[in-house]
Amino acid sequence: MKFVDSASIFVQAGDGGKGCVSFRREKFVPKGGPDGGDGGRGGHVWLRTNRQLTTLLDFKYKKKYIAVRGVHGQGARKTGRDGADIIIAVPCGTIVRNGETNEIIADLTGEDQEIMIARGGKGGRGNQHFATPTRQAPRYAEPGQKGELMMLNMELKLMADVGLVGFPNAGKSTLISVISAAKPKIADYPFTTLVPNLGIVRYEDYKSFVMADIPGIIEGAAEGKGLGLQFLRHIERTKILAILISADSPDIADEYRTILGELEKFEPALLDKPRMVVVTKMDIATEELEIPTLEEGVKVLSISAVSGHGLKELKDELWREVSGRIRAAEPQDESLE
Repeated sequence: MKFVDSASIFVQAGDGGKGCVSFRREKFVPKGGPDGGDGGRGGHVWLRTNRQLTTLLDFKYKKKYIAVRGVHGQGARKTGRDGADIIIAVPCGTIVRNGETNEIIADLTGEDQEIMIARGGKGGRGNQHFATPTRQAPRYAEPGQKGELMMLNMELKLMADVGLVGFPNAGKSTLISVISAAKPKIADYPFTTLVPNLGIVRYEDYKSFVMADIPGIIEGAAEGKGLGLQFLRHIERTKILAILISADSPDIADEYRTILGELEKFEPALLDKPRMVVVTKMDIATEELEIPTLEEGVKVLSISAVSGHGLKELKDELWREVSGRIRAAEPQDESLE
């Protein structure tokens, strides 16, 4: 499936139905009173998250969502039927902005989270509501109100627990293909990964976490070089960053500093996330390789996705970090204190 992480759509709620002008017409009641029914409400437009979706691709092909009008009122005080609502499914992690002001309307991160994005117009009142002692036969009913309409700009930030960051050919795609069910394109040249990939990493006893592999960043990515700027936002929601550096790097420490610099220029808050360094491709490492101590408190692990070296230790460490963050974010039950 093609990955699309931004889209613009037009939404319009349904107009309310018209109120009815009607009078009772019954045998032996030659001058029956007003009995015009109310119009039905126009259909609302809702957005609802669906965890099965991982892209905004559908909105590249359908850009207009218009709900139906409420049914007009009828005689005998019959109210028109409300227009059917439209429910638009979006991926978890979708940010919705007003297309004119760019103001954020909603940040939809929860599963089955929904928001009414355009309210349907109220139905008009029938002439039964306008009878007075001095005007007993009103020939007037309200028109239905107009439904709300607007342009929406949507941006997707993937929901993942672990974000893989590194230069092109650092082994991110190989790693995610080995420890999850994701099957990204893998080849021995830069920028094989052109779009983010999500993979579910199964852990012991039915545990799992989600890993995101984004296209490799290069020096200058924060200024728009390469593909980094386009996709760095997909690691903003992750709980932990795994910085991958190939064992054949000419200077592991310098590459690490460069990656941190690009992350900081793009979004300084990214450096506040817990992180670890993963030295990959140990199967091609030379005997002279010395893995430096990079930062106090930052773990450095070495792996080979080809031979399997260090993969269990990596999964153990990632699970400890992810599960710890999940527990820390959970509300505490004060009754237990």
